[in-house]
Amino acid sequence: MAQEDISKLKIQKAAETPHRAQRRIQPLLIAAVVVLLAVVYLYFQGTLTPAVDVEAVTVSKMYPSQAFTLLNASGYVVAQRKAAIAPKVTGILVWLGVQEGSVVKEGQVVARLESEDVTAARNQAAANLNVARANLEQARAELNDATIEMKRQESLLAKGYVARSDYDTADARYRKAVAAVDGAEAAIRASIAALKAANVAIGYTQLRAPFDAVVLTKDADVGDIVTPIGAAANAKAAVVTIADMGSLQVEADVSESNLKEVKVGQPAVIQLDALPDSRFRGEVSTVVPTADRSKGTVMVKVRFIDKDKRILPEMSAKAAFLSRPAGKDEDTPFLAISPASVVSRSDKKAVFLIKGDHALEVPVTLGAKRGDMMEVTGGVQAGDKIVANPPHGLKNGSKIKVAEK
Repeated sequence: MAQEDISKLKIQKAAETPHRAQRRIQPLLIAAVVVLLAVVYLYFQGTLTPAVDVEAVTVSKMYPSQAFTLLNASGYVVAQRKAAIAPKVTGILVWLGVQEGSVVKEGQVVARLESEDVTAARNQAAANLNVARANLEQARAELNDATIEMKRQESLLAKGYVARSDYDTADARYRKAVAAVDGAEAAIRASIAALKAANVAIGYTQLRAPFDAVVLTKDADVGDIVTPIGAAANAKAAVVTIADMGSLQVEADVSESNLKEVKVGQPAVIQLDALPDSRFRGEVSTVVPTADRSKGTVMVKVRFIDKDKRILPEMSAKAAFLSRPAGKDEDTPFLAISPASVVSRSDKKAVFLIKGDHALEVPVTLGAKRGDMMEVTGGVQAGDKIVANPPHGLKNGSKIKVAEK
């Protein structure tokens, strides 16, 4: 009986109190709030919003002269006076006195070929000239003696002291002496010509600069065989190539349809890809009177008014043809942006700066309007990428996708 009573005994669970239920719900509420805050944060950061398609434009420097530029053309810097110095005879190069970049003067010897054979020929010609001169002196002495003898015989013949045959012998000797002098003088002239030819042959072994210039390339080395035609195996046709740096001009191709915008004497501005921060004044010197039918262009040559040692042949160049010369106050560049890139924020102006895949609103300070562009004096720098024509609804921090051009 006692055992049955014990088996019926049970421990009753106490009912949950409100305080314990609240303690179980509280972590769930905190987690929900954290998730909600995270969602809101990611939303405003643009992570949960779709990216806005935008176009990008780069803040760049502009010059006032661009406002009155009629036409732009590209081309290359070309020396109008250029020469490949080559020999007139075949020989081995034994001395080279210049290298790339060397400055040479007109008439300066820049290289020499072997010259032992022509030097020997010159020495022989000089010796022959000396022999001819000695022969002339001997002939003149003989003529002088023959002249005296003939006059003596002529006087004696007139007095009847000598026979006519003696006079005829003296006269023949005189005529022979005159002919000998003439022959000796002719021999001297021939020897002088031979010596001159030998000196010319030696000159052919000395390669000289035809004008003041700078050496562009070295095409042969000491020991190379150089020849006028360069047809032989391992032979070089030129030793060095030189150019007159004072004759540098930009040769640009202008479309036939735009040729009416260009004329000789027209002011221009030249920019070189190698010197992007420099601009050089130029002037149209020549409009070549023929067209390239394959490209439909006409070559225009623009000379440099501003000289600079940094300008080198074959550099890529751009020429801007102006409607009038640029003034001194129009040589200073300024930062420019398109007015369509600017948005108004109450009494301030701003642009959207592209940083990665987000757009950041940046206030800017604007200057005067320059043609189709607006001068900007603060807020952005050259090279910054901004949103071109921001779409409605674009906000600071919005996620963007830059359209590929």
